[in-house]
Amino acid sequence: MPAPIVDVMAAADPVAVVLDAHARGASIALRTSGTTSGPRSVVRTAASWVDSFPAFSGLTGIDAGARVWVPGPLSATMNLFAAVHARWIGAAVTGSPDGATHAQLTPAALAAALDAGTPLDGVHVVVAGDRLGEGPARRAAAAGVRTSHYYGAAELSFVAWGTHEADLRPFPGVEVSVRDGCVWARSPWLSQGYAGEPGPLRIAADGYATVGDRGRLRDGVLAVTGRDEGTVVTAGATVVVSDVEQALRRATGGDLLVLGVEHPRLGAQLVAVVADREVHARAFAAARSGLSRSHRPVRWYLAAELPLTAAGKIDRAALAALVTRRALTGLPPPGRAG
Repeated sequence: MPAPIVDVMAAADPVAVVLDAHARGASIALRTSGTTSGPRSVVRTAASWVDSFPAFSGLTGIDAGARVWVPGPLSATMNLFAAVHARWIGAAVTGSPDGATHAQLTPAALAAALDAGTPLDGVHVVVAGDRLGEGPARRAAAAGVRTSHYYGAAELSFVAWGTHEADLRPFPGVEVSVRDGCVWARSPWLSQGYAGEPGPLRIAADGYATVGDRGRLRDGVLAVTGRDEGTVVTAGATVVVSDVEQALRRATGGDLLVLGVEHPRLGAQLVAVVADREVHARAFAAARSGLSRSHRPVRWYLAAELPLTAAGKIDRAALAALVTRRALTGLPPPGRAG
């Protein structure tokens, strides 16, 4: 008779529960929610995490002498994984960057730490939860930070690994395939599905699985462009918002966000949000020269601080609400007075 599924986040010490479940050969349920979907419970064997630990240790250099700064909540699976791995290998988990050798951060948390002058020189930061652009990675490197970046999902665990979003290659033990523009992965690290409400996970007969993320695979490098649910219709044209965002990121090397917001006449309108005016100028020029008119952001906004979810990811729904309420600073076309 199989061991019961353990609800990890119902425990006082979820890290200990995961390791105990592994010792008993049990499965674990991880409650998770994205920025565009409601909460759901992902079920996986504890071994599907623990068996990937040696590869993770090799890529990060985390060993028993490491001190890992994990400031985010353990309710986020990326943070829980980092904490479980640290305890498994004997490393210390710390709530402060002081004396840390490693850290687990979202791109937004990394940017906030650098903005605040947090001493991260020499720290190896594992970045996940959203895409780490080349520009932010270069900024981190200039501050003495080594970045590792991975793409994955609560349902898939690790899929690809690199230093930023433009050099992701399959994680050890993972086979990656892009089918009809959708990223599929086959590995020992996949989940078993859901308990309760269903989600986006699909598993093909050949063992490959997807959560619907779009991407391209070229010369072994995986470019992840976003989720299908980011498609909007604006003035009769169907636009995949994530494709526009990715094109502008690649063209500028800067960090920006593209959103589809409701519009009473057009159905939806594309808007872009940047953190500084230099990125705006480069991105505006790239949109004019490289995108069709239907795919160019109509309005541009400046946001020094971006709203975050409890897991430290950019809250796109909250950002769209700020745009709708006109709570952000509008940016005129470069060279034109506001």
